Amino acid sequence: MSRVAAAPPAFIASEAAGGVVLMAASALALIVANSPIAGGYAALLHVELGPLSLHGWVNDALMAVFFLLVGLEIKAEVVEGQLSSWSQRTLPVIAAASGMAVPALVYLAIAPGFARGWAIPAATDIAFAMGLMALLGRHAPASLKLLLTTIAVVDDMGAVAIIALAYTAKLDLLALAGAGVVLAAMLACNWLRVARPWPYLVLAVLLWLCVFASGVHATIAGVAAALAIPRAVGLKLEHALNPWVAFGVVPLFGFANAGVALPGWQALLAPLPLGVALGLFAGKQLGVFGSIWLAVKAGIAPKPHARWGQIYGMALLAGIGFTMSLFIGGLAFPPGPLTDQVKIGVLAGSLLSALMGYLVLRSTSTATTSTANPPSESKAPTQPVDVQP
Repeated sequence: MSRVAAAPPAFIASEAAGGVVLMAASALALIVANSPIAGGYAALLHVELGPLSLHGWVNDALMAVFFLLVGLEIKAEVVEGQLSSWSQRTLPVIAAASGMAVPALVYLAIAPGFARGWAIPAATDIAFAMGLMALLGRHAPASLKLLLTTIAVVDDMGAVAIIALAYTAKLDLLALAGAGVVLAAMLACNWLRVARPWPYLVLAVLLWLCVFASGVHATIAGVAAALAIPRAVGLKLEHALNPWVAFGVVPLFGFANAGVALPGWQALLAPLPLGVALGLFAGKQLGVFGSIWLAVKAGIAPKPHARWGQIYGMALLAGIGFTMSLFIGGLAFPPGPLTDQVKIGVLAGSLLSALMGYLVLRSTSTATTSTANPPSESKAPTQPVDVQP
């Protein structure tokens, strides 16, 4: 069993804590970006440190570590976790695929003039979503936490493919060939059963340099490296990287990317932010919940162990697209007014999804508890019954 299947409470707790830290870092970025020190915040992010700005190091280098962890988690799920058999894959794959396609269609219907950003509302931010699940406590069934986690893993796979195929610049074939050689060396280490992590990490850094120079987005190196690392070594790396990514990399990304000067509400009605916001809020819930309902009714997959109202609440939480949505937005559009509009749309859509998902899960859980434990009609206190042996 994978770490998700074998120990869901520990996994969910780590994701939830990281989500709370990410929320705090993103809120701090918004406060700073709308304060008198907003100019200093922007200047700090554009400080040049060698070949990249500080913002570039966060998005291109540190996020490669995030994608390395994502790759290791995907591999774990496919090899021995919730995606290891066709019966387990069916519902999450259907829900994730529909949950990526429908938001893209909603976005394109509203913002056809900004078609390059079609993938912005496609992926769920698992850290944010699980952080909110943690706040819900007993109101969020463990079965839904596992399903949401698995759906997020699948659409992370889709997001990685989208980044590689749709947001790749002009290719440097020599650098790409170098990346292939380094990846082959990592696979050779795997085949030779090299059990120490450091050879893989050294080669992963070289792979990142080659991919960075090739024109493919450098974070793809993280996923490629993860797929070449043997499972035993990968498990060690997961445990070592998880706290650094959850409490360091992802919050830094949130702080570096969530800061935007908040305009009046009318700005949200522009096609780009409105397309992103409704793609996340309307598209995600329609795609995820609609596909689960159809799959269950058609007999393709069994119904999750939860009420339909709770499943709908989970589908709403899938509309929290913060980290990956901001990341893809930065690839789709150059820094400036368009990326600011993307941020506004992502924040609005994610916040609305979070609030509505929270309220729906709270209300459906309360309704379930009330139905299961109806109030007594008698006002007299209950007397103990003396049962004779």
